[in-house]
Amino acid sequence: MITLKNKNKYEKYIQIRLWAMLALVVMTACEPQESDDYSLGVLGTISLEEITYTKATTERSGNEIVFTNTVNTKVPYSFVWDLGNGVTSKSKTVTGQYPEKGDYTATLTVYTADGDAVSKVIPLHFDKDDFSLLDIPLYNNLTGGASAANGKTWVFDRYNNFTKEVAEAVGKYESPKPTIVGDDIKGHIGLGPVGTYAQNWWGAGADEKNKWTMYDMKFTFIQAGLQLKIETEGKGYGRWAIANGKPGAVQEGEDTSFDYAGGSYNFALDDSGVFPQLTLTGDAFLGYYCGTQTYDIIYQTDEVMALRVLNTTENQDWVFIYCREDLNVGEPPIVKTPKVIPLTENFEKDEILNFIAQDMGDKSGVVDNPAPVPVNESNKVYRYQKSDSYYSNLSFTTKDYTFDLTTQNKIRMKVFVPSYNDYTTVANVAGEWITINQLQKQIVVKLQNSDMGDNAWETQAEITKKDLATDKWLEIEFDFSDVKDRQDFDRIVIQFGAEGHAAPGIFFFDDFSFKE
Repeated sequence: MITLKNKNKYEKYIQIRLWAMLALVVMTACEPQESDDYSLGVLGTISLEEITYTKATTERSGNEIVFTNTVNTKVPYSFVWDLGNGVTSKSKTVTGQYPEKGDYTATLTVYTADGDAVSKVIPLHFDKDDFSLLDIPLYNNLTGGASAANGKTWVFDRYNNFTKEVAEAVGKYESPKPTIVGDDIKGHIGLGPVGTYAQNWWGAGADEKNKWTMYDMKFTFIQAGLQLKIETEGKGYGRWAIANGKPGAVQEGEDTSFDYAGGSYNFALDDSGVFPQLTLTGDAFLGYYCGTQTYDIIYQTDEVMALRVLNTTENQDWVFIYCREDLNVGEPPIVKTPKVIPLTENFEKDEILNFIAQDMGDKSGVVDNPAPVPVNESNKVYRYQKSDSYYSNLSFTTKDYTFDLTTQNKIRMKVFVPSYNDYTTVANVAGEWITINQLQKQIVVKLQNSDMGDNAWETQAEITKKDLATDKWLEIEFDFSDVKDRQDFDRIVIQFGAEGHAAPGIFFFDDFSFKE
């Protein structure tokens, strides 16, 4: 509990806070888009006298005020509260907290269809500090409390250590909180339809965005002065549809990266709604920008918090999960040792090997044999659809060992190359280093070291079988005995049609084996 005995301790805090309030007022005053989500329809005007409201202190504190919009008019309008403490809201009733004594200015702004905006200014004065308004779990969990002079540092829950905890908690919410299906919280970053507060559409797997420097971002919240310090590696990330105008913005599909050095900001918390809201000043955002600096806190403890952002531009809900910096740890690395373990797959029943498709066409999968004749009369085979992506492939990676190639070094399979594919049309290529620009009657098998990630190709071993006969099953062997001394391979990659070009095609294979 913070008492008046701490007054000297917080004199600097008060000065910083007053500057923070000024910054927040400037920020919100420059955002007329607050009315964008309201269909105003018929033209009409509202006079200053018609803008009415009520305000009342709460039982908790004389420095906590409940504001209610009581405008009564037949003219369609939208409105926004600016409470002068960093909180803005479109709710009819909103609660403002003012821990420090002094003068504040709240504003109720009404927007009408004729483009007019009328604001009623509400002066406020508080004779005494009441820092007890900050001594609550909402602030203490976020900042570490008044005793944490350096605040608390948060980062993305990179390894999804807390995803299950968040999912279980939000899945138990009852009215008036929105119904959130816990199974739809999938990762530390994800999105879903507006109003779901979840990640129905996609959630990032553990460490999935390691190509970005987003995981290096740090967000430190300090209670004294309600400060936020953001550290970056010089880059920010977000939605291309929203952030394409930011300095240095580069499109990466629906994402964008842009120049962003972080900095020092302020924040405000509002716990008057169904979910508490966190609002940031300046150009601050928490790692991935979706068009707003206001976040719903849908789950919070002293170790983890989940924030929902409403992306009105693309009609999406985004949910982000953060954890304390010291808790952001991955699983201990698996030390793989060479083993001789035969691998086989005939696709007749449940698949034995977990082949992972990358940039494959949607017709890929187990299907009926297109030509059940010798040398392959089996019922089921795998249909491989190379898409117009440059690097379509299938791969299998071991979980806990590498391949001992001293005796087990031959991969065999049956393949079928249809003549109906287009092998003549010239296609786009990934770059000038690609010399093949047409679909090829070939198959490549590669052995790779998965620890090298996207650079695995640099040390891979590969064997190519070219100019294959069409419309017949062929038995093919890939002999890797030349690299039998290598002990780092743990991945097999299968690639039909050649890589680096955008020509699509259909191929089939069956009776895969990797044996002595």
